[in-house]
Amino acid sequence: MISIVIATKDRALFLQRALESLALQRAAPEFEVVVADNGSTDGTPSVVADAAHTVPYQLRHIEAGRANRGLARNMGVAAAAGELILFVDDDVWLPSDFVAAHVAAHSGARTSRVVTGPIVNVPDYDQRPRPGAANYSSAFFCTCNASVSKAVLEAVGGFDEAFRLYGWEDTELGLRLRNAGLEHSFAWDAFLYHIKPPEPLELAIRRTVEKATTAAQFVQKSPTFRTRLATGAYPLNLARGKLVAPFLPLFAGVASSDLLPKSVVAFARNRLLDGLYVKSLAGELAKREDPSR
Repeated sequence: MISIVIATKDRALFLQRALESLALQRAAPEFEVVVADNGSTDGTPSVVADAAHTVPYQLRHIEAGRANRGLARNMGVAAAAGELILFVDDDVWLPSDFVAAHVAAHSGARTSRVVTGPIVNVPDYDQRPRPGAANYSSAFFCTCNASVSKAVLEAVGGFDEAFRLYGWEDTELGLRLRNAGLEHSFAWDAFLYHIKPPEPLELAIRRTVEKATTAAQFVQKSPTFRTRLATGAYPLNLARGKLVAPFLPLFAGVASSDLLPKSVVAFARNRLLDGLYVKSLAGELAKREDPSR
């Protein structure tokens, strides 16, 4: 059996659509879905309970506390009955051959491997372009779209639950999987649509700062060149951040404007979030090197 683990919190409508797309899978072996609920206060339990009566697969809802996504996924894996764990996010739409493509990528492999596939970001469910070269990713492990054996996950210790804020917990696990000798396969047929409607600027800023904090945590745990390169914690990028920092108030003003052209606002928003990430990362790195700061 394949176990699909979905960590979620307060995203009932997104989750409902993801479960619908899983009900449309073709040519897939038997699979179950484990929804690891990270303390939702919306209608998530009801969505799962209602879907369980109609979907053609086994569907379970487990309470995974309120700590973080790493904990939720670890609990989902522990509850899973399958030998192969397939991770997807709650805000996705899965083409009908998605599960079968992941299984095919593992078939015939001499050793355990990590399989990932294209993540196609779209603003809504009506947009479904085919993946292209821009959707290729060399990331070793990304929980929006990744599969690996349960035995391997347990052998390397699963997700590090010390990563309590947004970001990098899956990359850090991927590093340990790579160090354990696993191979990585990128399966073009195993693509999904990641639904990314415009995000309020305040929320994007909060996520950016959290991601910078966990990036510094990742670097502290694994201070390798690969980790610094992946997180942007290398001297040239940090120096670039210092040059951009004085312009952040300007970018913030433009990014908040309702009067300027959308292209200008989008450019300023991207520059603001990028600059804020590097600035926050530099501050967190300095704080961890010298806790007295």
